Amino acid sequence: MPMTSRSADSAQVLPPLSLYIHIPWCVRKCPYCDFNSHEVRNDIPEKAYIQALLADLEHDLPGVYGRQIDSVFIGGGTPSLFSADSLDTLLSGLRSKLHFSDSVEITLEANPGAVEQQKFVDFHALGINRLSIGVQSFNDDHLNKIGRIHDHKAAIKAAEMAHYAGFERINLDLMFGLPDQSLAQALKDLEYAIALEPGHISWYQLTLEPNTLFYQQPPQLPPDDALWQMQQQGQALLADKLYPQYEISAYSQDAACQHNLNYWQFGDYLGIGAGAHGKLSTPGLEQVERLQRCRHPQDYIKAAASPEVISQRRVLDDSDKVLEFMMNALRLNAGVSLTDLQTRTGVDSDCIRQALATAIQQGLLLDDAQRIQPSARGLQYLNDLLALFMDIKP
Repeated sequence: MPMTSRSADSAQVLPPLSLYIHIPWCVRKCPYCDFNSHEVRNDIPEKAYIQALLADLEHDLPGVYGRQIDSVFIGGGTPSLFSADSLDTLLSGLRSKLHFSDSVEITLEANPGAVEQQKFVDFHALGINRLSIGVQSFNDDHLNKIGRIHDHKAAIKAAEMAHYAGFERINLDLMFGLPDQSLAQALKDLEYAIALEPGHISWYQLTLEPNTLFYQQPPQLPPDDALWQMQQQGQALLADKLYPQYEISAYSQDAACQHNLNYWQFGDYLGIGAGAHGKLSTPGLEQVERLQRCRHPQDYIKAAASPEVISQRRVLDDSDKVLEFMMNALRLNAGVSLTDLQTRTGVDSDCIRQALATAIQQGLLLDDAQRIQPSARGLQYLNDLLALFMDIKP
């Protein structure tokens, strides 16, 4: 897509831009899942949904003309349920409408219970260059308790198939703090994952989110002291195996997830698909807007070509920008440059000077005049750290 001098100048004052695509179907809804996902009852309307995604994108195109897409993330639900032909149609349509960078990262989420070798080979041939596999555990008893449809053998096979298909960038998703899980079992899960040699591991604690079955009927979870030991000893194991932590739940041996980094650094992103969220800035950061698409897949397909597909729009005020920027940036071990607040939000960093000083005094931030970087204590008590940046009045 050619870029005029006007659009090139505009792009220079805007954050990086990513694309999130939501595919909402799954084989079975997990009892801990609060994402917009729907169990497959009949055949998935793949063709209609792909056409809806491309029609939906048209609504945002005027506002991002001339901007480059640095990463694409196809999440769900279980996107790997879709055929390679459907994803080929989608990616071809996207490339005709958007300018992908030469090094664009394209991630697809996959679940071990919904993959096969030929699909992975075909996905890789489409230009999808990163797989995120939802393993969650290698313990069959725990997998059963959290409602997963695969067993440990299927999880191992999925990782092996990804390597065989040629994927050089593989993430394995794992959780700890599962019902009746012991410290030894949590560490064993990590050891299994490390042995499969993914370049990236996402490892996070199971939480009981509202609007989930587990929230309504809580399972027996490990006590807080056991959770703390799992976290501490798990992080030590990952570090020993050369998986340094770069974000609260992300550990990378070869490359950080560029798409998620863009979220955490308060970049912009298009969001298409049922229930998808987006964040877009206008040139000069005069306005930062959050958008959400309608949630139900059938409603989404029907509304995709009309403005009604966007169910919510919200323009952030300066206080919102500051809080949301900090909520994301403080998840990163390395933090962000102090100047990033202004370059990503348009808000002068002077408004947070007192909060920064208080956080440094409390040992929650490192004492650095150039960066906003959480200390080990700050990462441990992130909610306390974030509370210092609430109700900032720029």
